[in-house]
Amino acid sequence: MENIKDVHPLDNFDWDAYENGDSTTNVSKEDLEKAYDSTLNKVNDREVVDGTVIAMNKREVVVNIGYKSDGIIPLSEFRYNPDLKIGDKVEVYIENQEDKKGQLILSHKKARATRSWDRVNAALENEEIIKGYIKCRTKGGMIVDVFGIEAFLPGSQIDVKPIRDYDVFVGKTMEFKVVKINQEFKNVVVSHKALIEAELEQQKKEIIGKLEKGQVLEGTVKNITSYGVFIDLGGVDGLIHITDLSWGRVSDPHEVVQLDQKLNVVILDFDDEKKRIALGLKQLTPHPWDSLDPNLKVGDHVKGKVVVMADYGAFVEIAPGVEGLIHVSEMSWSQHLRSAQDFMKVGDEVEAVILTLDREERKMSLGIKQLKPDPWESIEDKYPVGSKHMAKVRNFTNFGVFVEIEEGVDGLIHISDLSWTKKIKHPSEFTQIGSDIEVVVLEIDKENRRLSLGHKQLEENPWDVFETVFTVGSVHEGQIIEMLDKGAVIALPYGVEGFATPKHLVKEDGTQAQLDEKLSFKVIEFNKDAKRIILSHSRIFEDAAKAEEKAEKKAKKATKKEEAPMLQNQAASTTLGDIDALAALKEKLENDNNK
Repeated sequence: MENIKDVHPLDNFDWDAYENGDSTTNVSKEDLEKAYDSTLNKVNDREVVDGTVIAMNKREVVVNIGYKSDGIIPLSEFRYNPDLKIGDKVEVYIENQEDKKGQLILSHKKARATRSWDRVNAALENEEIIKGYIKCRTKGGMIVDVFGIEAFLPGSQIDVKPIRDYDVFVGKTMEFKVVKINQEFKNVVVSHKALIEAELEQQKKEIIGKLEKGQVLEGTVKNITSYGVFIDLGGVDGLIHITDLSWGRVSDPHEVVQLDQKLNVVILDFDDEKKRIALGLKQLTPHPWDSLDPNLKVGDHVKGKVVVMADYGAFVEIAPGVEGLIHVSEMSWSQHLRSAQDFMKVGDEVEAVILTLDREERKMSLGIKQLKPDPWESIEDKYPVGSKHMAKVRNFTNFGVFVEIEEGVDGLIHISDLSWTKKIKHPSEFTQIGSDIEVVVLEIDKENRRLSLGHKQLEENPWDVFETVFTVGSVHEGQIIEMLDKGAVIALPYGVEGFATPKHLVKEDGTQAQLDEKLSFKVIEFNKDAKRIILSHSRIFEDAAKAEEKAEKKAKKATKKEEAPMLQNQAASTTLGDIDALAALKEKLENDNNK
């Protein structure tokens, strides 16, 4: 044993006495113990010393420190070092030189902890590669036993490749570099990736130095994101943008590639330092437009699948990577502003007509309304002037109603052509959007693709009859249904409305007529073309009074004419006796009055 010093026999030992069984010597027990102890190392409790592994099994390690007994340490304290073997030098902490059983108590774990902080700082300073045991997972990474200290290994520092399963690393012993130490909080951060990067950096320089645009390389799918795929080119990463995966539209890169798949890619571009490398996959196959049927031309019918929808139209893929746009205006002969989603959705299989085809620009426009005949080509035959049809109300304006007789055939009913009798301020008073309404064609405007329609023309013009009923001077019962600043609207028989100004609403007692009041009204004006009837209530008694006054004047005038010749005759035939008689009569009347 290395730690045992030179031993030689005592000079004064009595061998004869020893042979005769007399063990008594001149040497005291204390001297013997002193001589024995001198052959052993001097150790103290709570001290760290070096020892040698002399035996080990699945549970324990026996360590000799040159003391009178060997120490036993649990193998679990050496799990960071799975290569431990007999003969290895290890540091141990002396917890107790001799317990109750006389056993030497050692700890490797405490020895490492005692010296660990100095060692871990030295490892950082010297960029030393150290071993550590991965104990468990934690948020964002792993906990690693390094010299007995619990260090943090971030998930991003385990490997240069993204880690998909962290649990496979638990229980492993790996090499690390100390990358960061927080002296205040005694936190240690280690990295395994740093060891790999140094090696990869050299490989990367070699690969980058040979990169050229258009070069085809083999790579491995390293990571898949929503916007593209990262490819490992052997230590150098490149990105295939989602638009460069396929000539067709790709909504999810997983549809095209999968993790760890090996594939050929072409270098499209890279920056001056070659840190960002743009790769392409679709560029390794011919462009679909180049292989498009050369006989395809404008007017041909094609079938395809709707791949993208927008308000202004739909993109239809008629072959992988070959798309055409159906603008919303080419979806229907109707001129109503509508969204493309009203006609189709993503995934629909549609048939369309090629409207334009530009092979150089790789653009194509399609239409589906062309699959049906244009209704305006034969508008005069299908909707001649005077014909009657059912239409659907599509929209209102202040001056009328826009209706659709069939898809692509629109018309306007002017507000004045809605009713013969009602005075309509806004079309919403008469009908509502989405309702059906019967119309008659009044005029065809083929150039602007619009019909002038009427609704009231479905019935005879009642104003021809009203002209004979509501003659000027005629009196009718009416009810005030609306009061305005300029007068009142009066409902007359047969659904007709008239108008009276405030001065014509004064009643005989001088009061003003009120809303909902029923009165007699005289027609003072009738305009058939303007469909206007002007009424007056006050004229009824005013005209009666005037007529009576006129009659009285006429009667007085007639009386005067009759009395004049009579007086003349009387004057001519008056005698003195008559005068006496009149005087007597006058006197009598005066007497009667006095009485």
